Amino acid sequence: MEASELDEGMKVLDSCLARINWRLKPSSKRRLQLDILALATTMRPVVMIDYGGIMPQLQHHLSSLLQLAHKESLIFEHIRVMVIQDMIYLIHVTELAQHVRSSLNSQQPLLFVDLQHESPKMITQIEESRLAVQLVSIQRLFLTILSPEGIADPSPSREAECTDDDADATCRSFASDECIDLSNCMDNTDVTVPTLNGWLLGYPVVYLFDKEHISDAIYNLSTKYLHIFQVFVCRNSTLKKGTQAEELLSFSVPYDLSMRGSNEQWAEAFLAHMQAKWEKCAYAWKSLKMEVSECHPQAIVL
Repeated sequence: MEASELDEGMKVLDSCLARINWRLKPSSKRRLQLDILALATTMRPVVMIDYGGIMPQLQHHLSSLLQLAHKESLIFEHIRVMVIQDMIYLIHVTELAQHVRSSLNSQQPLLFVDLQHESPKMITQIEESRLAVQLVSIQRLFLTILSPEGIADPSPSREAECTDDDADATCRSFASDECIDLSNCMDNTDVTVPTLNGWLLGYPVVYLFDKEHISDAIYNLSTKYLHIFQVFVCRNSTLKKGTQAEELLSFSVPYDLSMRGSNEQWAEAFLAHMQAKWEKCAYAWKSLKMEVSECHPQAIVL
């Protein structure tokens, strides 16, 4: 794939938006373009669409958009709509399957911040938290659904055997699906949406609290100084010159648990992981960088 193909894909996106009469604000349209480019180039496995309208109209627009776009450009080939309760996402099916396998095989270790206590603490081992163990059960459910063989209870040895060929077959198995609905994925667990989203969206540090401690978690985080980690990219577009840097993703970590900022070991590992992704698709992005800023205590919505 080349930058010119991605630019043609953006022209297709504009055409499809007009055909379904989806009028997006300029900022929302630019965000949608960036999100689709991030998925098409496998920079991200999942993006959450929290702009451009509300459910169920938003789901209808996205499904209609992709239904048209799949026929017009190959850059949309692996992109699908996914719904979990009242949240909606765009996913790259093969990249999400790989993300799940990497998580289960500990290729991309997660750190957790326990927000259930007034002084949040970092959890580095899944076995230290009942909620983290439950998140693993959700990850296995994702693998069951994404696997072309429908694995009911994947063992570590079987997870390690999954290959890119499996992922390609998975993509084909979803070829005719308009929407993948995983609204029941958190049933019978105490895992909350922010924890699930933190993992799905590819953050290296995920907030952890159960459904009975949501108000405690909001208070405990709202009273803390935070570090905001932002990853910026610059498009390598032939359509526009002097393209500005745009935020690819961002996440926060309590200041006291990330005092070294970008020099934290996990932050350096995360940036190296993102840079490795970028190197595989440098045709699409001129640059990638991570910036860390401080955020004063303020009301937080989880």
